[in-house]
Amino acid sequence: MSTFTHLDAEGNPNMVDVGTKKVSRRTARARSIVVLGDEIMDQLEGQELHTKKGPVFQTAVLAGIMASKKTGELIPLCHPLGLDNCEVHIQVNEQREVVIDCTARITAKTGVEMEALTGATVAALTVYDMCKAFSHDIVIKETKLMEKTGGKRDFKRPG
Repeated sequence: MSTFTHLDAEGNPNMVDVGTKKVSRRTARARSIVVLGDEIMDQLEGQELHTKKGPVFQTAVLAGIMASKKTGELIPLCHPLGLDNCEVHIQVNEQREVVIDCTARITAKTGVEMEALTGATVAALTVYDMCKAFSHDIVIKETKLMEKTGGKRDFKRPG
């Protein structure tokens, strides 16, 4: 990367002008991993945790989708986008970690990486919030972009 795209020639922050870009189908998938610990995971019923606040994973899915739609309001230089689609999937892996995948799609002049990352992150924060009454030893282990298509170049993280 030779320059930061969100800085003008004087080094001041600015929104990227996407007016001359071509419209294309763009997709991004981000992942957050939450470690809840055995005390909480022992309460897993099938593929859902239930608390006094309600079903944890179903609530996190809704929160992730809602957050993806609000990304342009949360991240200062992001374009406000009308997403074509947003999906949040939650599963528990072999290590008993909660894996949250958020996929955002749009046909537009700019990508949806930030929408996918925001959705995965807010879903992880929602899992934390709903489970913190059981333990504060919860770790949001990581959030990362897994893949993106459309735009200048595609990206796919190995694994």
